[in-house]
Amino acid sequence: MFCEKAMELVRELHRAPEGQLPAFNEDGLRQVLEEMKALYEQNQSDVNEAKSGGRGDLIPTIKFRHCSLLRNRRCTVAYLYDRLLRIRALRWEYGSVLPNALRFHMSAEEMEWFNHYKKSLATYMRSLGGDEGLDITQDMKPPKSLYIEVRCLKDYGEFEVDDGTSVLLKKNSQHFLPRWKCEQLIRQGILEHVLS
Repeated sequence: MFCEKAMELVRELHRAPEGQLPAFNEDGLRQVLEEMKALYEQNQSDVNEAKSGGRGDLIPTIKFRHCSLLRNRRCTVAYLYDRLLRIRALRWEYGSVLPNALRFHMSAEEMEWFNHYKKSLATYMRSLGGDEGLDITQDMKPPKSLYIEVRCLKDYGEFEVDDGTSVLLKKNSQHFLPRWKCEQLIRQGILEHVLS
């Protein structure tokens, strides 16, 4: 049936929970593009036949195929655009380094787009706030206090705080650190916020 494969791509994204990225469906996308190519070639031959042979009875079929082509294109663009929006949100949630499980679900072109977005965002942040720049990915929610208690979930090594002191982050150790310095590590799953 026309446009079924394209609609399945959109349904696949709709079924995925918000904030998660399903695996890139390269086979489904390829099938949609092949269907579009076949529809276009059939339309071209029918248009040529309608022009040369004066066959007006082919016009409704040509219009139907053309509408199917447009619908396939809309579904394909919606699929790709929604994936890019999800990938952009992942940059804000996880930072510049994505977990391997998420990278595995992305195509090579999506990884390239993510890297370009990451560089553009970094360039913009460096242009803000003077010499050091301003990290606008920190404090996504307004903080209640400047320091928080965190527990280390993995061995990380030495972590330098603003005043120049170093803290050794070992598994199961607890520390009282500036919120803005450890938010990124919390998002990466290295630290967890200990709620009193």
